[in-house]
Amino acid sequence: MIGIVGIAIIFIMVFGGYTLHGGSMGIILEALPWEMIMIGGAAVGAFVVANDMAAIKQTLKDVGKVFKGAKWRPSDYRDLLCLLFELIRLARSNPVAIEEHIENPHESSIFGKFPKIQHDHEITELICDTMRAASMNYDDPHQVEEVLEKQLEANLHHALHSSHALQSMADGMPALGIVAAVLGVIKTMGSIDQPPEILGAMIGSALVGTFMGVFMAYGLIGPFATKVKSVVEEDAHFSKLIREVLVANLHRHPPNICIEVGRQNTPHQFRPSFSDLEQSLRDIKTEAA
Repeated sequence: MIGIVGIAIIFIMVFGGYTLHGGSMGIILEALPWEMIMIGGAAVGAFVVANDMAAIKQTLKDVGKVFKGAKWRPSDYRDLLCLLFELIRLARSNPVAIEEHIENPHESSIFGKFPKIQHDHEITELICDTMRAASMNYDDPHQVEEVLEKQLEANLHHALHSSHALQSMADGMPALGIVAAVLGVIKTMGSIDQPPEILGAMIGSALVGTFMGVFMAYGLIGPFATKVKSVVEEDAHFSKLIREVLVANLHRHPPNICIEVGRQNTPHQFRPSFSDLEQSLRDIKTEAA
C-alpha cells in the first residue's frame, strides 16, 4: 500500500505542479505514446539483452515486492524460533528420530505446524542441510558457520540480481530519453519551413522524450530498484537467524539458550518479546508432553 501512495504522490506533485504553473498537458499526452514506444521499448529491449530468461522472470516477480513488502512478518520469526527449538530438542533427545524430519521436511509433522516456512524451499533446505551436517559429525561450529556464511552470501547475491537489473535500466533511461528527444529534433528540422507555432509544438513534443527518460529513471524505476533491494536485505535476516541458532546448537548450548541467541540477533522490528516467545515454547512443551 505504501508503494502505491508513493507513486501517487510522485505523479500528483510533478504533473500537478506543472499544470498549476500553467503548463498544458495536451502536448505531453499527444507526444507520450510515441515517446514511450521509443524510450520504453528501447529500455525493455536492453533489459532483455542484458539478462537471461530466469533473471527476467525473477525481476518481474520481484517488482511485486515494491507493493507487498517483506515476505517474513514478526510472527514468522517467532514461528521459526519455535520450529528450531523443536528440531534441536528432538535431535538432542533422539538423533535417529530427527532424520525423518530433515530428510523429508514437506511431510514432517514438525515442519507441518508452520506451513509458511515449510513451503519455502530455500529456508527448509538451509535448516535441513545444516542439521544433517551436524548429524554426520560435521560439528565444528566454526567450520559450519563459515559454510553457512558463504551460502547466505551466495543466496543474497542471487536475490539482489533483480535490484541490480532494475537499477541498470534506471541508469539508462535518461540517455534513452535524450535519444528520443534528438529524434524529435531531427523531425523538427525536417519541417523548418513551418510557422513558428507549429515548430514550437514540435520542439515541445521532442523535449517530452528527455522529460520522460529522467522522470521514469528517478521517479519510478530507480526507487523500484531501491525498494526491491531493501526488501531482499530485510528478508535475509530470516536466514541469518537460522545460522545463529544452529551454530549455537553446535556449541552444545541448551535449546532454550540457542533460541534466545537467535531472538537477540533478530532485528528489533521483527524480534518477538521474551515473554511471547517463552509462552510459545511452553505451549510446545505442553503439546509434546
